[in-house]
Amino acid sequence: MKILITGASRGIGHYLLQKIKDEDFDVCGTYNKTMPEDDLIRYFQRVDIRDDDQVKKWIESNVNSSERIALINCAGTNFNALAHKTDSDKFLELLNVNLVGTFRMIHAVLPFMREKGFGRIINFSSVVAEKGVPGTSAYAASKSALWGMTKAIAVENAEKGITINNLNLGYFDIGLISEVPGPMLEGIKKTIPVQQLGQPENILNAVKFLIKSDYISGTALDINGGLY
Repeated sequence: MKILITGASRGIGHYLLQKIKDEDFDVCGTYNKTMPEDDLIRYFQRVDIRDDDQVKKWIESNVNSSERIALINCAGTNFNALAHKTDSDKFLELLNVNLVGTFRMIHAVLPFMREKGFGRIINFSSVVAEKGVPGTSAYAASKSALWGMTKAIAVENAEKGITINNLNLGYFDIGLISEVPGPMLEGIKKTIPVQQLGQPENILNAVKFLIKSDYISGTALDINGGLY
């Protein structure tokens, strides 16, 4: 199986690429601004998911309709601002990356999946889109929009053996959480019923489960330690 991972040079995408390649899958990833380590560079191509041509060329150079394909959409961006202070251009740019960029990837790979009669697509949403967190209107909008898009694409492609699902992540011990100051981080942990950050192994387990599953599609799986 060929596994494609966007935004794989850091954070969750980087973790997934490292683990999946160690299990002898044929894996390739994208990066944009963050260069991969030298020992991983052979798995990567630079792709700006805001650019239709770059996305299409990457897909066409890495897949064909004779192989089984899984697409894991990890690429994304964020900024925080209260709604009345948010710059509308920055808001739209975030949507262009997190939502439209994800759609560009799906749009480019679907023809190959449909011809093969098999496909797995996994998107990443967030508990932030469910809770109402101050300063996250742009990010929450981009992540909650994935739910509706996923459901529509699931119905359109179900008869072709293609599944598409979202993983709604809580707070994990990986990626941007490292930038949160200590006292604030302790406050976050107290809001989580299990009283600790999630470990990335939980994300990997969910990804592998969804890749193996042919009867789960159009869903949003919460992985958040009971945080609602």
